[in-house]
Amino acid sequence: MSCTASVSEINKKTANFRCLASEPVNSIVPKLQAKPQLVQLTRSALFITKEASTVMMDNGLVKLTILKPQGYLTGVKYGGLDNLLDVKSNESGRGYWDANWNLPRGDDRYQLIRGAEYSVIHQSNDLVEVSFRSTYNPSTRGMTLPLSVDTRYIIRTGVSGFYCYAVYERPQGCRAFDLAQTRLVFKLRREKFHYMAITDEKQRIMPVPEDLLPGRGKQLIVPESVLLVNPVNPDLKGEVDDKYQYSMDNKDGGLHGWISSGPIIGFWVIIPSYEFRNGGPTKQNLTVHTGPACLAMCHSTHYIGDDILAHFGEGETWRKVFGPFFVYLNSTNKASNAHNLWSDAKKQREIEEASWPYGFVSSTDYLSASKRGSASGRLFVQDRYISSALIPAKKAYIGLSVARTEGAWQTESKSYQFWVQTDSGGSFTIRNVIPGVYGLHGWVPGFIGNYLEKTLVTITADSETQLGNLTFVPLRDGPTLWEIGYPDRTAVDYFVPDVNPMYVNRLFLKGPEKFRQYGLWDRYTDIHPESDQVFTIGVDDQKKDWFFAHVDRRGPDKYLLTTWTIKFNLNSVTGGTYKLRLAIASATRSDLQGDNSMYLTQARGGDALCGILYDYIRLEAPATD
Repeated sequence: MSCTASVSEINKKTANFRCLASEPVNSIVPKLQAKPQLVQLTRSALFITKEASTVMMDNGLVKLTILKPQGYLTGVKYGGLDNLLDVKSNESGRGYWDANWNLPRGDDRYQLIRGAEYSVIHQSNDLVEVSFRSTYNPSTRGMTLPLSVDTRYIIRTGVSGFYCYAVYERPQGCRAFDLAQTRLVFKLRREKFHYMAITDEKQRIMPVPEDLLPGRGKQLIVPESVLLVNPVNPDLKGEVDDKYQYSMDNKDGGLHGWISSGPIIGFWVIIPSYEFRNGGPTKQNLTVHTGPACLAMCHSTHYIGDDILAHFGEGETWRKVFGPFFVYLNSTNKASNAHNLWSDAKKQREIEEASWPYGFVSSTDYLSASKRGSASGRLFVQDRYISSALIPAKKAYIGLSVARTEGAWQTESKSYQFWVQTDSGGSFTIRNVIPGVYGLHGWVPGFIGNYLEKTLVTITADSETQLGNLTFVPLRDGPTLWEIGYPDRTAVDYFVPDVNPMYVNRLFLKGPEKFRQYGLWDRYTDIHPESDQVFTIGVDDQKKDWFFAHVDRRGPDKYLLTTWTIKFNLNSVTGGTYKLRLAIASATRSDLQGDNSMYLTQARGGDALCGILYDYIRLEAPATD
């Protein structure tokens, strides 16, 4: 296959936009007459056009074309490009909602969310909102998703983009089922959009879909990982592409997208709040992947598995609003100005976050600020082996969730969650909370365990609940004799090896996410080919000598279980019980065993992809008075 489309790259230091194409830049991008600026498109009044099978929404900046009554977004016209979405995909595969689900003990099922009723919810000089609704009939016993879904699109006067959200509902009498995933997907023009951006550091030229096919790509042992052996863009040869490499924690995401070339347009998904996402702040979600695809994940089991499935019982009712998301569009006429599209999108994210909850959404299930409440307080840590006084819980994460047990917010999937970080003094205010009764949860960097306030918190509309001073007593029985790592729910304090040059993704050669490189489990065998890791307290350095993941060793025929040894000396021994505490950052298909000799055995052999990531390890002496 030959590639005639331009592939574009941003150099962040010089803000250059380099087109790798047969045509020179000046033939693709017209020169500006004035100083480089983002394009300011002319706004006009809103109007909506209804045809037999489509509805078109236009505000003079953006024009949407949507199939009715299905609700599939088939066209986004903006910035001189007739359609930003992939015209090579069928009309149901360009902009759509979908779901993965199953009946109890049944097979996994995939389903596009397809509307059956179209209506205009609101139309004025300032805003148009349309609805595409499917209504589930509980008497239907076929293989239909047992949910009623109302997907909505909103355009506003003078706004360079559009809003999307959906209301999911289980009416009375619905059959039992499990919801594994639901999301909104945008597939962009594959010949135009090649450059993606997730953070200031995570930006790159991406492969094209053809690169993942046999002949151009080689599938590795992780099904989603592909080694690019003969990519369309030769600069990518020898790299590994995997959609999971571009994941982000809920707390760290909120903006991701793509930049096209010829014309230079930014397509950005902004998620102003993750209150409707399952799993709380540390849950990871997908963002973008080769396609080019841009995702708005609402609910998923990624990185956790069946423990975070949303289980619905027979006849159980439920309703939840996913979104709104804002799809922001911007453009420039000058290649050297292209990186400003990312900077501009970051500013727009701040505007959207400050505007949350929106006041223009029509659904009565989405509550405006005046119908929400807040809660404030101050969190302290009590650990007498560190300080005789209470310690302000600095930069702690604290949130409201319907979960009622410690740490259960991590797998809560049906309701909303509301999280903030405390300030340096441990003070916090959780704003814009939907009225209800919640558990107050938290965790504090530097301390192991989960905080749960014993008293439930009631939030009422248009009021602030004063929680006063709160105390978290972390897990501990005695003084610390030694410790490895720092308890922050990650493994970033340990040694992450350089990637095998055969499997590199240049995006992660440096920086804190080096661990996302493919094949690092085999680097353990390269470093410890004959015997397992031995770590001596007071001698070895955790950043150099403690491998970040406790994995199997590669053998001649299979992967072998591994046993790590921790050596230490005690100047004196006190009568009583010594306790070893391990905080696990992550574990996959693993069985951990240990004994009083301080051997940690990853006891499940034969699997290249099994392993444990330790967050923190501490040996405690017997308790003292």
